[in-house]
Amino acid sequence: MNERILISGAGIAGPTLAYWLARYGFRATVVERAPRLREGGNGVDVRGQAVEVAERMGIMPRIRAAATDVTGMSFVNAAGHRVARVDMHAIRRKYASGDIEIMRGDLTAILHDVTKDDVEYLFGDSIQAFDQDADGVTVAFEGGKAQRFDLVIGADGVHSTVRYLAFGPESQFVRYLGHYGAFADGDPALGDDRWVTLYNEPGKVAGVYRSGNHPGAKALWLFRSREPLEYDYRDMGQQKRLLSEAFAGLSWRVPELLTASVADPDFYFDALSQVRMPSWSSGRVALVGDAAHCASPVSGAGAMLGLIGAYRLAGEFAAARGDHRVAFRRYEEGHRELSERTQSDLFLGLVAPKSRIGIWARNTMARLPLLGVMAGLEQRLQPKTGPLPVYGSERDEAPT
Repeated sequence: MNERILISGAGIAGPTLAYWLARYGFRATVVERAPRLREGGNGVDVRGQAVEVAERMGIMPRIRAAATDVTGMSFVNAAGHRVARVDMHAIRRKYASGDIEIMRGDLTAILHDVTKDDVEYLFGDSIQAFDQDADGVTVAFEGGKAQRFDLVIGADGVHSTVRYLAFGPESQFVRYLGHYGAFADGDPALGDDRWVTLYNEPGKVAGVYRSGNHPGAKALWLFRSREPLEYDYRDMGQQKRLLSEAFAGLSWRVPELLTASVADPDFYFDALSQVRMPSWSSGRVALVGDAAHCASPVSGAGAMLGLIGAYRLAGEFAAARGDHRVAFRRYEEGHRELSERTQSDLFLGLVAPKSRIGIWARNTMARLPLLGVMAGLEQRLQPKTGPLPVYGSERDEAPT
């Protein structure tokens, strides 16, 4: 029946998958390289069918209570004067959007809390190698032990170890999008409460993210680079130097923001990339979330796709009574269209225009009601998706 399933990654997709697998009677183990839950991260959106997934898990009230309550984006000049803004709250109200933004760390904490009693978590360890055969997968962990599982699922992000071991080097599947981004602690005094305050230079943006439900603030960074940079994605010191070099000499409050960012132990830096794969499974190994189909951090869709994909994968296991070949195929058939459509909906030019003319045009557009009209039109033109499936015992046990 393929009862024992190892999941690599304790972010969003991994614990969501573990929750549903446990609910359907499978035994899930989640291994996470970090020694603890990652508390940092940016704001992520729970939207579309992901809201329905969260409702079925009974966690939507907690997500709403922890929502960031950010009003919108405010664009400032070098003197700190606001030159334009986009009121996202008003746009959501006008078009009756049920989207919720929540800090990534808050969402992972909620997901861990609702799974910790039914799922085994192994923090501070990672998969080093595995060998699959007709009956299962023998997994060697970096900590030195080896264990036998029926299936292995990679929910370990863009730089997925599981994907590398099962499919090959990430250069085959990860598409660079010409930008680098960073996220770290920032000084709340540098931005307006409940707003994302952004300062632009051509091809660069520095900003302060002030959530209404959090006492601190986050600094966010984005810059263009025609070619990929050479660095170790696990070397935080090297990443901090790259960020400091990219924003050296800029005005506004950039120097203060940089000082706070490089001092943050949870500093995050990476290329903006997409993951595109012809298949998400190989034998007894499959991928979910960003490991399978990252749309890039600026898409605002990573949490949505992770929640929906994990729900579908677990549900297809239940529907197929543990037959991984049937489950993997049906999971991909049901989820690929949404993931590919989301990968095509990127608007990097709005946040980091290439030129001063582009910055001026963006600011001019933001001062007009055009963005609100565009948001409503985008909603109306979105291809219709089928209803979210209901699987197994969930029909009788789903929380109301």
